[in-house]
Amino acid sequence: MTGEIKVGIIGGTGQLGSAIATAWLESGCVKPRQLWISNRSGTAAGFESWPEITFTASNQLLADACDVILLSVPPALVETVSISAPGKLVLSVMAGVSRERLKTLTGSEKVVRAMSSPAAGKQLAYSPWCAASSLSQEDRDLVQSLLSACGPSDEVQDEQQIEVFTAITGPVPGFAAFFADCIVDYARSNGVDRHIAERAAKQLILSAGQIIAGDTRSPAEHVQEMIDYAGTTAAGLVKLKELGVSDLISEGLDASTERVRTIAGKD
Repeated sequence: MTGEIKVGIIGGTGQLGSAIATAWLESGCVKPRQLWISNRSGTAAGFESWPEITFTASNQLLADACDVILLSVPPALVETVSISAPGKLVLSVMAGVSRERLKTLTGSEKVVRAMSSPAAGKQLAYSPWCAASSLSQEDRDLVQSLLSACGPSDEVQDEQQIEVFTAITGPVPGFAAFFADCIVDYARSNGVDRHIAERAAKQLILSAGQIIAGDTRSPAEHVQEMIDYAGTTAAGLVKLKELGVSDLISEGLDASTERVRTIAGKD
């Protein structure tokens, strides 16, 4: 889909960058000979199976060579990716780094702020994105193609929504793992062996995710259907609603979203 353009990832051997690179390569969206990766060592750590990838320790060399640049470094290291890339299409999956700051860091007006997750490596990530108005439709189609190789992807118009999605869908397994751990703790308190409890909780999360993802019904409709059935699950769901668990989850997500807004420092 990307023709013979060159695509580079700054921070491409980190957890998120390598997951995205793997998705691109395994889906065929980007061919190995099209891909550049920069890291501090300039070595092919983890990508030995693709000898045609170009590796470098120079972010600027990558920026000069590539048409599309993905920034994927920890937000605390954002200043280390300062490059001169005027006219280049720049995507960022760095939490908390605004489009205006991306323009300053790269010299490009064609910037896209996105979020994905390490689930991209299995093409299971959700990757929303928000683009500067200067992007052409061709640019937008290219961004959609690249991010869709990682899993479902949507363009959103409000940049602040990227901060919300960073909190909601960026941390994988994150909140789902927390819920699974609560189930394990409950099972353990009732005498269930830890190994068996963890096996059961993992299978619950897996099966629930696949059922919800493959169904046209909304999560709310699934919940209401269970409540209407008036079985054992209904009793638990009604109790959780009475306890205000939904409000507590919202408070937790608020805390995560607020952290997104401060994690990379001031713009």
